[in-house]
Amino acid sequence: MKLNERSLAFYATCDSPADNSGFLYKRGERHTAYHRRWFVLKGNMLFYFEERDSREPVGVIVLEGCNVELCDAAENYAFAIRFGGTKSRTYVLVAENQAAMESWVKSLSRASFDYMRLVVRELEKQLQEMSQGLAGGCADSREPPGLWKPKPSGLEESWERLPALPAILPKENGCAVWNNVLGADRLPDTSGCAGHDEEGNPRPPPLPPRRRVSNGEAAAVAQSPSTFCRLHEQYSREVALLRQDWQQRQRGPRP
Repeated sequence: MKLNERSLAFYATCDSPADNSGFLYKRGERHTAYHRRWFVLKGNMLFYFEERDSREPVGVIVLEGCNVELCDAAENYAFAIRFGGTKSRTYVLVAENQAAMESWVKSLSRASFDYMRLVVRELEKQLQEMSQGLAGGCADSREPPGLWKPKPSGLEESWERLPALPAILPKENGCAVWNNVLGADRLPDTSGCAGHDEEGNPRPPPLPPRRRVSNGEAAAVAQSPSTFCRLHEQYSREVALLRQDWQQRQRGPRP
């Protein structure tokens, strides 16, 4: 890969946010001495400077095709960046403390595009599984538009199970007799509540009992439509006689 020195220097020192930065000790390639350098991680490129305020980086490490792992060294908090191949260089770095070492190992391990590609593939797989699950749930709950019918409520079902009333209700003395409809032969429920039938549906409230009229009374009522008038005249005469007797007692005996 061909790199432009000016572009790299500008990218290393520009105001774009860094993924990680701090001082690390870097072991030399020819000399095993460690040098303190200021490291800046941006994307998959690890820049290192002589000082924190340096304008140009001393070098850059492209973090592709490498592994970041802890290494056995005389110094504490040491880790290495190893590249594949027999002639590839291994970079040995030493942090100042345990927290800094863990932070650098974590950020460097996630800096390569290979790692980002794996993350994107995993996210795409999860998104596809979620989309298929949602589509399957919607398909199971979806019904053809022509077959959809509203479900009747419990009250509507109970009214549908009630017996149909006759077109013309029988009458007694000019009043409709409700006990003559279908199902009037059943004994009324005296428990104080309608209850439920065998299918678990609520029963209608019981009908009030009616007074049974004998055949003689019914015939007399049917034959004499002016019975009430005659009774009224009879009681009027009795009241008039009682009133006349009372007035006479109030006046006292005649001399």
